[in-house]
Amino acid sequence: MIDRRQLLAAGAALGPATALRGTTRPSPRTFPKGFLWGAATAPHQVEGNNTASDLWYLEHQQPTIFSEPSGDAANSFLLWERDLDLARSIGLNTYRFGVEWARIEPEPGRFSQAMLDHYRALVDGCHARGLAPIVTCNHFTAPLWFSARGGWTHPDSAALFARYADRVTRAIGDGLRAAITLNEPNILLLLKPMLPPQVWDLQKLTIETAARRLGVPRFVSANVAGLDDLADLQHGLLAGHRAARAAIKAVQPRLPVGVSLAMLDDQAAGPRSIRDRMRGELYGEWLDEARQDDFIGVQNYERAVWGEQGRLPPPPDAVRNWSGGEVYAPSLAGAVRFAHAATGVPVLVSEHGVGTDDDRVRAELIPAALAGLHQAMADGVPVLGYCHWSLIDNFEWIFGYKPRFGLATVDPRTFARTPKPSAAVLGAIARANAV
Repeated sequence: MIDRRQLLAAGAALGPATALRGTTRPSPRTFPKGFLWGAATAPHQVEGNNTASDLWYLEHQQPTIFSEPSGDAANSFLLWERDLDLARSIGLNTYRFGVEWARIEPEPGRFSQAMLDHYRALVDGCHARGLAPIVTCNHFTAPLWFSARGGWTHPDSAALFARYADRVTRAIGDGLRAAITLNEPNILLLLKPMLPPQVWDLQKLTIETAARRLGVPRFVSANVAGLDDLADLQHGLLAGHRAARAAIKAVQPRLPVGVSLAMLDDQAAGPRSIRDRMRGELYGEWLDEARQDDFIGVQNYERAVWGEQGRLPPPPDAVRNWSGGEVYAPSLAGAVRFAHAATGVPVLVSEHGVGTDDDRVRAELIPAALAGLHQAMADGVPVLGYCHWSLIDNFEWIFGYKPRFGLATVDPRTFARTPKPSAAVLGAIARANAV
């Protein structure tokens, strides 16, 4: 367990505070009783050897958009108890994790009871450690057979996803605090104006290569697709969310269900800013749909300042993340305020963090962002909890293992988890329920 002495040592290790833009230094502010303090992971990113999944297949294409394969990842499929022990030792009371569709239904209609039992053990392990389990039914990856049919663009995709969600809910639903149907189904919309054309071209080449090798007409993944796939993909994902929500509610009517969206803190620069148009393109249909949910999951990492021609570059003196984006502490509160105003439902911060090799940036960001979140709550925004991304450094999709978002490092040979000083910072806030 991390005690006060460990926190003081962590503060000393951080050295001089990083000057984050927008940072405030409020006096301690208490969060509501029962506030969820957690960290998040995704199955493909931490479990390892997810060989029946679509992304495992794409990682091994030539050419491929992936910089490296996922391999063993953090070996969390075998070492999940270490992850739960880590979350508890940090001082958290919540763990958000995903169940892997490709493990549960590796072939169409063939469900693995052993895999359902595995995730049931994980849910029970959370309760044994005082952690509230929040489960994501689909965190991008799907069975290879599903994406080889065209994935979410296939007319049967929603019904197939609902059948899977029903099986999962019957196995573990009675032990969950909340369920998220889909993780960031709008991610490719958000990336559309950001990624250069050559990245989109390579994504398209990757899935076309997979389709050719499998002898199928169309291969589409939730987070690897071509620009010409986006409209069909969004239509299918929206239908999938609706169908899964209904399937979950049919089994567990009282279980809160929502969807998590990738959301920037969109700000307007000038009277002819395109901000409102961009909000419509990035989130519009999903915000409309979320009005029917019990909560909306907000996943925020950056702000976007929109001028009349597009997104403006970060200020020259901004603290930067691993990819050169601005680290801006108030962005979390900005995204949360907008999400609630647009939907009218409570917010769960299902992801927030920063990819950086400098843990001092993360340790400074956490309390600054949470101070802004507290102020939003004081202003009337209902927020259920905060899940940091991520519990551990892991496989970050097409970028491989270069980006580091974790509260703890993972040794790639021994798989030892070692908390970073930022873990003590978040843990102290969680234990005190105050920032």
